[in-house]
Amino acid sequence: MPKDDDGAGRKPGTAREGRPDGDLRGEGPLPEALVPEPQAPPAPAVAKPVATKRLNLALQGGGTHGAFTWGVLERLLEDERLVFDAVSGTSAGAINAAIFVQGLAEGGREGARRALDKVWRAVASKLAISPLRNTPIEKALWGYDLTYSVAYQTFDTLSRVFSPYQLSPFLLEFNPLRQVLVENLDEARLKRDPKAIRLFISATNVRTGKPRIFTRTEVNTDVILASACLPNIFRAVEIEGEAYWDGGYLGNPAIWPLYYERGAPDILLVQINAIMRDELPTTPSDIMNRLNEISFNASLMAEMRAIDFVQRLLDSGRLEQPRYRRIFLHCVEDEARMRQFKLSTKLNGDWEFLQTLRRYGWEAADRFLAEHFETLGRESTLDIQRYL
Repeated sequence: MPKDDDGAGRKPGTAREGRPDGDLRGEGPLPEALVPEPQAPPAPAVAKPVATKRLNLALQGGGTHGAFTWGVLERLLEDERLVFDAVSGTSAGAINAAIFVQGLAEGGREGARRALDKVWRAVASKLAISPLRNTPIEKALWGYDLTYSVAYQTFDTLSRVFSPYQLSPFLLEFNPLRQVLVENLDEARLKRDPKAIRLFISATNVRTGKPRIFTRTEVNTDVILASACLPNIFRAVEIEGEAYWDGGYLGNPAIWPLYYERGAPDILLVQINAIMRDELPTTPSDIMNRLNEISFNASLMAEMRAIDFVQRLLDSGRLEQPRYRRIFLHCVEDEARMRQFKLSTKLNGDWEFLQTLRRYGWEAADRFLAEHFETLGRESTLDIQRYL
């Protein structure tokens, strides 16, 4: 026989004293004391925008020492607070600059990292079959320095006695960079992609002795080869009926296009040729090494003097803005490490060596960002007195 309570003296459906029992939503409105206070819906989470700094890049040339710049660019690409406005490059810096701009347009930061990695692997692959390599015994004795290797001594002697026209009289010459560029440079993208940032490549006009700055829509394989054309090794590169040699003689790199074009005020120089050496060079190889450094820094130092002159006139109020404007100069370098590498190492394409330079560049850029990021856009961090 069914019971009319639940065994605790309560009718079925009645609530326990002090709290509701069961689902009351089907039994009419809740008692007023049980109605919760209305709450505003939570505000949607909005990501705080990252403060960015616009930056121009000026990339020096220096043969395979350009792998140092590769490492610098990789570290800069990792920092999403940086936005790149324009790049100027010479010689190896021209290769880095063009591939950097192309990669950014093609796939953003990751695209630029992939493109740089690919081109430097191609450089190492082509130079792996170059006769200018240390034998295993020579590498054990002298490391990355090729100065005393039989192959380099032979090459150095030939290049002083014969010109590339005499060594290759039938207009045939071996230039491993040409094939690297043919396989990696997308000329059409550089010329027409609206996402591509500004690009300036410098070369030296052999006939006039003046610099020529090629803009992004003019850049192709021949332009970059001209910018990297050492006249004792390669024939001059002809472009539009004019012959060109390495741009480092008159602009290593050219800085003036970066501020003439009214871009971002911050210019970051990536320097791979040492400015200072305490010791006096006394051996033939050391003398040639120092001459190379001085020659390929000469145009940069002249341009720094001009920039310093204009900035001092601005400080004194003798020039008016915006016709003349203030620029902020910065530099990523590691002279202490780069000074240990002699002239011959600029022709060393050993993958282990390139990776060492890449790491040095990454670390140098990392130090710069840690110390000077907040200063970008406000003042220069480069000690311009070193160049005066």
